[in-house]
Amino acid sequence: MVPADAGGGLMRGDLLADPVEGLDEAFAAVDAFDGALVAGLLRPGAAQAAAVAGLAEAVAGTPLAARVAEAAERAAAGAAGEEHFVALAAARGALLGSVHDALALRIDEAVGRPTPEEEPSPAAAGSEHGANLLAAARSWLCDLARSGWRGIDHELVAGAAPVVSAMLPDPELRRRATLLDGFAAELAASCPGATLERVPVRRWADLWSRALLLTVPGSAGERSDGSVTGRLLPLGIDVQEHATAVQAQVHAVFEPADGGAPRLVRAGVSAPKPDTVVGAGLWQLLRPRMSLLGAVSEGRSMELDAMPVTAEGDLLWDDERARAGEPADPFATARVRLSAATAARVAPLDRHPVRIAVPVLLEGYAAHSEEGRLTFDLAGRLLAVDTDRMPAAGPLTPESVAASHACVGLLRWDAGEFLLQPLAVETTVRKKTVAVHAGAWAGGTTDKAGVRAEKAATDAVAVLRERAGRLLRK
Repeated sequence: MVPADAGGGLMRGDLLADPVEGLDEAFAAVDAFDGALVAGLLRPGAAQAAAVAGLAEAVAGTPLAARVAEAAERAAAGAAGEEHFVALAAARGALLGSVHDALALRIDEAVGRPTPEEEPSPAAAGSEHGANLLAAARSWLCDLARSGWRGIDHELVAGAAPVVSAMLPDPELRRRATLLDGFAAELAASCPGATLERVPVRRWADLWSRALLLTVPGSAGERSDGSVTGRLLPLGIDVQEHATAVQAQVHAVFEPADGGAPRLVRAGVSAPKPDTVVGAGLWQLLRPRMSLLGAVSEGRSMELDAMPVTAEGDLLWDDERARAGEPADPFATARVRLSAATAARVAPLDRHPVRIAVPVLLEGYAAHSEEGRLTFDLAGRLLAVDTDRMPAAGPLTPESVAASHACVGLLRWDAGEFLLQPLAVETTVRKKTVAVHAGAWAGGTTDKAGVRAEKAATDAVAVLRERAGRLLRK
């Protein structure tokens, strides 16, 4: 492991293996409530009533206690109204938020990184633009909870369509509209619910509760933290791909020009895509939208001038406010600056274990592969490596990770354990240390496989544009 005084990443792998107090109890309460949503809460049975009561009991010592207790009582009787479902969703979110905070604190302890100071959450506004549309969305989500996932049909799911259509043109409501649209599309593809072989219980409950809480006035306001000026030192790129969309998120250390403490930040770019564009071809869709991708590919820093940033550490990227800087090696950045960089506080509604993605540096480990599962041995403690998250849009492979001796990655939590998603590794080739980055092709590549993928993407996009033009001419 890298010692703390050397500026490195994980210092105590044993902390990641030790159990976190209260974690199992919180997940048990959430899982029971999620199970109650499968059959719905219109006519709840004894098991469902017990699950809802268990959720209320789990938040009994919090400011939510009275509201959730009332909501649980009404839900158990099959008489829950909108305000009661909102209270239950809030209780579920609070429990998962507490799990997020406990895991994030454990990571900070293991890494030896400063813990961000608590900031008071802004009070929600009493009214908000589009209140009628939010109320309509809330009504539809409550109908889903009553019917349950086994009770969904095309008629019920279609009720979201007019709400989404009315929300999408409004920039202030587009975030909610996108979530509702995606959720409704998943449900529609699974109708009728009664015939489903397997219900994605946790996922649909996550989407339902998040969407419902976002219908509360004032819940989705972005907290701006002004702007930042200084040097951006990229660590790596996380690529997230869907059949119709792709997103690249750059994780980096930011050094303020005024000499303030370094901080962890992110910069994301996304684009719609046809399902025929895959692999390195994805960069063609993203590259024109963000100059930072080219800088990452070239191993350069970027100089920022009054770049807007949210309180959660997300840069609202504007190419006009950035210029390429000096060469900057991500491993040098990780070794010298990473452990001292503070992370921004996470917004209340974003506090969920699945959102954990903490940049870390590992060195001096031994890689083991058994039954297709790769792990790093950290002084006798095993850390699983999530090779499934590594994109095909770059040269980083499970084989290069297994042969590595240093790794910059994102520490995540999934299925009850910490996992490492590699962003870049250092390995030895012919007695020389070579770095392999997941985002190495972001700015272009001469690699044969990458060139072939980009050409295929160019051909696919050209065909689609020609077809679209033909349809428009008709």
